[in-house]
Amino acid sequence: MSLKLLYAILLTLMPITELRIGLPLAISYALENNVPVFLIFFLIVSVNILLIFFVFFFLDYIHKYLMNIKFYKKIFHGVLKRFRKKVDKFESKYKTAEVLSLALFVAVPLPGTGAWSGCLLAWILDLDRKKSILGISLGVITAGIIILFGSLGFAKLFNML
Repeated sequence: MSLKLLYAILLTLMPITELRIGLPLAISYALENNVPVFLIFFLIVSVNILLIFFVFFFLDYIHKYLMNIKFYKKIFHGVLKRFRKKVDKFESKYKTAEVLSLALFVAVPLPGTGAWSGCLLAWILDLDRKKSILGISLGVITAGIIILFGSLGFAKLFNML
């Protein structure tokens, strides 16, 4: 496995970069090494979807023990305070259409709207777990497709210059 592909996978697992940075890097790797783009797309999107289960496990089981550590508690409360505005806005508008709402929230390919944020949002609002996983997964796939087309478009643009 190439170092560039490994970086892409690691970036896909990170809370801020996620798919938005990992997928373009992985597509770049695929184009440079004649690897099928669909295969790389499937790998990166699958990694981001598998991340959902890790985040929920972390929030359900590990988080409560880490809250006893002052440093973690301070950071978590800071993140939660910034995230609370998104939560309030989401809850007031979209509580009845959980799956679609989470999918749309996660699908927006901007920092702070990926699988990590979708899981945190679902966890804070105590949404149905199966529906949340479905909605977040659909959002990840949608964001992946948007980023895929954007990345391929930029690659073609640079090849034409």
